[in-house]
Amino acid sequence: MSDIVRIIVEALIIIVVAVGCSVIFYRIGRKQSHDEGAVLRAEAERTLAETQARARELLVQAKDEVIRQRDAAERETKERRLELQREEERLARRRAELDAQRDRLEQREKKANQRQAQLDKQATDLEKLQKERVTALEQIAAMTREQAREELLNAVRDDVRNDMARVIRETEAQVRETADQRAREIVIQVMQRVATDTVAEKTVAAVELPGEEVKGRIIGRNGRNIQAFEQAAGVDVIVDDTPDTVTVSCFDPVRREIARRALETLVRDGRIHPQRIEKTLEDARREVERIMWEEGERATVEAGVTNLPTEIIKTLGRLKYRTSYGQNQLFHAVEAARLAGLLASELKADVKVCKAGALLHDLGKALDRENEGTHVQLGVEMLRRFNINPKIIHCVESHHHDVPQETVEAVIVEIADAISGSRPGARRETLENYVKRVRQLEDTARAFSGVSEAYAIQAGREVRIIVKPEQMDDLACIQLSRDVARKIEETMEYPGQIKVTVVRETRSVEYAK
Repeated sequence: MSDIVRIIVEALIIIVVAVGCSVIFYRIGRKQSHDEGAVLRAEAERTLAETQARARELLVQAKDEVIRQRDAAERETKERRLELQREEERLARRRAELDAQRDRLEQREKKANQRQAQLDKQATDLEKLQKERVTALEQIAAMTREQAREELLNAVRDDVRNDMARVIRETEAQVRETADQRAREIVIQVMQRVATDTVAEKTVAAVELPGEEVKGRIIGRNGRNIQAFEQAAGVDVIVDDTPDTVTVSCFDPVRREIARRALETLVRDGRIHPQRIEKTLEDARREVERIMWEEGERATVEAGVTNLPTEIIKTLGRLKYRTSYGQNQLFHAVEAARLAGLLASELKADVKVCKAGALLHDLGKALDRENEGTHVQLGVEMLRRFNINPKIIHCVESHHHDVPQETVEAVIVEIADAISGSRPGARRETLENYVKRVRQLEDTARAFSGVSEAYAIQAGREVRIIVKPEQMDDLACIQLSRDVARKIEETMEYPGQIKVTVVRETRSVEYAK
């Protein structure tokens, strides 16, 4: 319709313009000469004729467009009317189907009600017959139904109780006979399947020299080189009469390894001066850090523990340079993880938690030389900082009974740690260190008030404390055992665990005269 309006408007505009031009030309013609007026009139008439012809053409087009639009509207109306008719037919068929389905459902419900009525009648008849039967049986047995049930239950209860008692006694005897043997077999099998080498404990490292003249270059003029090296590396360099050898001494194994590698590099290079020493130490420090990362990664692969943070893996690798009574702590961690995994599989525990807990149980020993606290506390703090599984943290925190053990996995980690540390050949201890540790145990216990005597027994695995009964009661003895154990953990290093036993004895003596 908008096209039709537009065409009509254009036609009207053209007519108005033509009429206006005719009037203008007519007036001009009257003012000009007669000949020119005739020409202009002829031109105006011609223009008017063309304009009228164009107007008529536009009117025809508008009429055609109106007719076309009307035909299209009639066709669309007819199609919609047919579609509505078809939809009404579909709705009528659907309504008929729903009515038929409703009739069928009503018939089915009617039949179901009739069947339910029959079943109710049969149930009532059966209940009546059951009551008549029970009444007849009670008359025959001369007892009520409740009395008969009670008598039957009592008889069955006595028989079952006797059978249960017999089975329980047999089971307890069998368990007592086989439990210890089975436990020993499991532990022995696990120990036989895992074994590692023993590494000698040392606090010094020897560096071989190509000749005696190198010692002079290491010392430098007025000791300048050796002093710069010791100050930068934090170690002691011992130059003695040992041929072609100098010794690097340090209680920190990582610093000792860095110094050893740096000194070997300086000896090979031949250029030994303070500036060169600092650069070489820095290169050796980066090399040792790379080695610790690789060793930590290798340990996690061997132990079967994955998805550990990078910082924990690097810290774990520091245990490569840490030994305890001749046992390398990284090898000990891997061995304990294998033992824990085997024990967990035998005991149906969580193998992943046991392996990870055993691998990381001594993680704090890589940090205790630079930080305050026991290796358990330091390890737990680091694991919590990196959001490690709480079950794994509990295994680490409880392997020395710092907290009560609440899971089977924690007990398995403690057992694996003890097996790895106390199996024959796992650790070695010099006589001097052993005597020193035993004496330190006794002195630590005697330092508490109320203690009469203290004795280290079982090769330093237990300390037995005799207290003065008039100064300490039973509750004080319990507190004393905890304080002594905590003091030993904070001040001493020892393999496995140490049992603290407090003895309080009261004697009353009287004479008959």
